[in-house]
Amino acid sequence: MAQTPREVMRKTFTFDHPDRLGCCVFALPAFIWSRPDDYAAIMKEFPADCEWAPAPYDPSSCLSGDPFAEGIYVDEWGCVFTNINPGMIGEVKTPLIPELEDLSGLKPPYELLPKNEAAAIAQVNEFCRNTDKFVFAGCNPRPWERYQFLRGTENAMMDMALREENVDVILAAITDYYVREIEFWCKTDVDGIAYMDDWGSQQALLIDPATWRELFKPIYRKFIDCCHAAGKFAFMHSDGNIEAILPDLVELGLDIGNFQIGCMNLEKVATVAKGKLTFFGEIDRQQVLTKTPEAARTFVRNVARHLYDPAGGIVKELELGVLVEPETALTALREWDKVDREARQ
Repeated sequence: MAQTPREVMRKTFTFDHPDRLGCCVFALPAFIWSRPDDYAAIMKEFPADCEWAPAPYDPSSCLSGDPFAEGIYVDEWGCVFTNINPGMIGEVKTPLIPELEDLSGLKPPYELLPKNEAAAIAQVNEFCRNTDKFVFAGCNPRPWERYQFLRGTENAMMDMALREENVDVILAAITDYYVREIEFWCKTDVDGIAYMDDWGSQQALLIDPATWRELFKPIYRKFIDCCHAAGKFAFMHSDGNIEAILPDLVELGLDIGNFQIGCMNLEKVATVAKGKLTFFGEIDRQQVLTKTPEAARTFVRNVARHLYDPAGGIVKELELGVLVEPETALTALREWDKVDREARQ
């Protein structure tokens, strides 16, 4: 009997010989809105083996607008985003904490966490029972990005360099809220919990790796330990070159990484992490998916040469952005299937 999508993913993450490569295609609303037929065709041929549970949170007193619509969006923390590109994410122009001396804008959204926890857990568990896919929690902890949203990116970078008073206070408040949120999801039947922070430029980590290890590694340790204590898989997304901290993430026991491996040295990545965590494949969105199908074939074969193992450890995955060529995306996914078939013959 063929394995269910949930079984395929779980076996992939534990290197327990899945029947096939798992699949997950992400898409920005900008792509979906501008190319609905292409999006439907891709998803029909390559349905996802995972999905995200709806968040049964209580109402927010801050939330307003649509994060992907042109105009102003206010999130649950009260951070105000300005968006000039529909279908994309906006930017924070005016931070809530412009000066470190005044933390009045620091208000973690504890009001979201369900007061009727039993009913909320039952709602999530029902969702999990009614699908055969691998289910991620409907939350998105992002400590570094949240710090930037609260302080502004330029201020945040200076804070990491100067380490002035109240930097640790802000990080502690962010961490405490996210741990509480993760603890709620750990009481449910979801399979995994995902968090994200874009840590790299195209060349290197955005901050000194030593500072990352001092300030942020303990935060991620709390996240991952909380997941593992409840039998959940821990998933992390980061854009950019994060070679400098990849050994740390392996050490922490991260199960799944959705990283921009196209801007990293694949030989080094394989040496550090192959067989230790699962890669959500990630096809280069700048230099491959915007180009010809042949570029996709070449890229997939190179990644496969370094990271593929039929026992597990890789998922065929890509993100459909507004500039992506649909045929190139399809070619990449088909090439992954070809790699997998050849290995299993």
